[in-house]
Amino acid sequence: MEQERLALLALRLIPGVGDKLFKHLIETIGSASEVFRLPASRLMRIEGIGPRTAKAVRNAKTFQEAENQFLKAEQNQTRICIYSDPSYPRRLSTLSDAPTVLFIKGNVNLNQKRIVAVVGTRRATAYGKGLTHELIKGLKPYEPVVISGLAYGIDIQAHLSCLQVGLPTIAVLGSGIDTIYPNAHRNTAQKMLSCGGLITEEPFGSGPDAHHFPARNRIIAGLSDALVVIEAGEKGGALITADIMNSYNRDVFAFPGSLFNPWSAGCHHLIKSHQAQLITGVEDLIGHLNWDSPKVEYPSPISQTHADPYANSILAAFTRFKPMTIDDLQYLTGLPLNTLSSRLLQLELEGKLNALPGNGYQLSKG
Repeated sequence: MEQERLALLALRLIPGVGDKLFKHLIETIGSASEVFRLPASRLMRIEGIGPRTAKAVRNAKTFQEAENQFLKAEQNQTRICIYSDPSYPRRLSTLSDAPTVLFIKGNVNLNQKRIVAVVGTRRATAYGKGLTHELIKGLKPYEPVVISGLAYGIDIQAHLSCLQVGLPTIAVLGSGIDTIYPNAHRNTAQKMLSCGGLITEEPFGSGPDAHHFPARNRIIAGLSDALVVIEAGEKGGALITADIMNSYNRDVFAFPGSLFNPWSAGCHHLIKSHQAQLITGVEDLIGHLNWDSPKVEYPSPISQTHADPYANSILAAFTRFKPMTIDDLQYLTGLPLNTLSSRLLQLELEGKLNALPGNGYQLSKG
């Protein structure tokens, strides 16, 4: 195991070291490994570190806990993604309050071209559940990833509808990966692993503590291009998520409901206060987001697995015979430019890709 990655996780696990202090320490000291080499007296001269935190940094058990987390991740087929990793989600990387560590389980691409969050009240009505299902069905041709929070009501309906129509869906948890909350949704969470996955910033062994959920909501917002609120009361997590989404200058949409239904009051407030755009169907959402019309899916001539995993990830980015630029491919694959360029040349020589004017590429139809 790389020592610096171990040190980074160990640092984040220390009580009192939140995301902002974590980043400040790395920027000030240079590396997590170096932070652990500093004497307590030097640590306490850094803003935000008191005697208790300095003592925890010097405690050998801190590294033992980090090693334990990596072991549990391996046993649970979970990936630990640290903000300095090349695979860290780009939508999160631009945010000042982004989580520094993510625990990720499943078959999930967090840099998918289109990601939409769908949230709402836990006390969803038949109207709200029906709207959610129709929205998901309408999104299917555009192939987004759908994110929600695995909660009762609108959240779980969004996940279930995605599984039914075949869209990838991600649940952001307010607990550790090993603690599915509510327990009633454990089977759904398991099914999501093959077409989406689970994400959390909470380490293994963390329960669904109340203060985790507002923090969880910023991850839902930070991973998404757009947020759709379907039924929400005057207070609650959906409105918190909408507020965070607006602070990120990203699109928020809301469906209207009955004036006599308290679970639509939050949606009406968002619309009236111009914190959300009113939509009445998927067509409104697609129009606001300026998504291209869905095209007929052609069977890919490159269905086999390529021996080179980097080449494989490039080929996987081509879902249609549609030209893509190097910038598009770098965004979708997360590969460094030099690696991407060499693999593109390799795939062109193999006859799997055709080069186009203007740094464009297209799947070979031959």
